[in-house]
Amino acid sequence: MRGRHDIVVRNNRVQFTLSVRRNITILRGDSATGKTTLIEMISDFEAQGTASGVELRCDVPCTVLSGARWKRDLEGISGYVVFIDEGNEWVSSRDFRDAIEGSDNYYVIATRERLDCLPYSVEEVYRLKNTTSVRSSQRYRDAKRYFTSTKRIYSTIPTNDAPIPEEVIVEDSGSGFRFFSALSKRSGARCVSAGGRCNVYRKIMESHAEHLLVIADGAAFGSEMERVHHVCRERSVQLYLPESFEWLLLSSGLVRDDELPAIMRSPEDFVDSREYLSWERFFAATLVRMTAGTYLRYAKGSLSDSWLEERSLSAVSSAMPRTGL
Repeated sequence: MRGRHDIVVRNNRVQFTLSVRRNITILRGDSATGKTTLIEMISDFEAQGTASGVELRCDVPCTVLSGARWKRDLEGISGYVVFIDEGNEWVSSRDFRDAIEGSDNYYVIATRERLDCLPYSVEEVYRLKNTTSVRSSQRYRDAKRYFTSTKRIYSTIPTNDAPIPEEVIVEDSGSGFRFFSALSKRSGARCVSAGGRCNVYRKIMESHAEHLLVIADGAAFGSEMERVHHVCRERSVQLYLPESFEWLLLSSGLVRDDELPAIMRSPEDFVDSREYLSWERFFAATLVRMTAGTYLRYAKGSLSDSWLEERSLSAVSSAMPRTGL
């Protein structure tokens, strides 16, 4: 599956609108915020159609996955937006990750838990928000329809007044760490590798720097965001979460390819969920393909020295928001 898919689910009491554009979308929020109502309405429509009193509009079919037989049921689902309510413990298992990798579906998961096994984007973590309510008719004056939409929870862009960091923590231990180490030297900041997204929080807590910058791949950092975001509010910690390191290099203007502007403008039209569980993999494959045979050749874990030259450092730095580097 590719592209963006807009979904409207409504009955005479409530209307939900949401859009999905990646393999995994997360709905957060406490109980009684509407997540289960949304999924129950989709389930009712799937079972009874319009006789359920529910209207569902989407350009692809929607379904609900639940219960102990989820794996068997999933084998017969392709080309769907699949909704999963909280309480299905298997959603946090390695079995579930393996089952959805390579599938031709998008998944919308309602949960209050961290799903460490799944590489979901910080940009696709939402809460439901009531936007308006209107009377459903003049005859029934007390009857109202509530309009509910999704609101992104986390911001991925540092504030404009970010101080020069004393220390930079980089999620990556390979090419990204090598590049940001070179970039950090220009401002005198020390650069350390977290050795993976699950170690970023620990590295922040261990740091004694007064001003700290954390750089991680936003396309797969969603599971870490709640606890990292919490500590950032308590300390002088700035987050820079580009889609991925490879996405940043592609944004620099140094890579030339006729297809690149369209890819960067609407990645969802190019990323096939069957091939890539997260967008970071897609951008890595794209960078490898577009720089093959050039002086900027890139391989995962192997960064050409040309990317560390002053011209390249400046070009990539210009593509970043103001991080102090």
